[in-house]
Amino acid sequence: MDIMNELDTVVLTKDIKKHGLKKGDIGTIVHIYKGDSALEVEFITAGKTVDVITLTTSDVRSMATNEILHVRGFASI
Repeated sequence: MDIMNELDTVVLTKDIKKHGLKKGDIGTIVHIYKGDSALEVEFITAGKTVDVITLTTSDVRSMATNEILHVRGFASI
């Protein structure tokens, strides 16, 4: 497992339909709970926060340096 830190960019590893998020969406870790038991990850559109949700480290992965960002539309915020 990669070591994750606050403010790291991470990639969602699965869809989270309740929040309208899809596998591959990119977020930023805004808080790591003690013992790395969970993470608060913020997902944004171009300038607006979509959601800040609590995830486990298995729900996200670190972004590789050779990956390119991709844009998709988001229904509503």
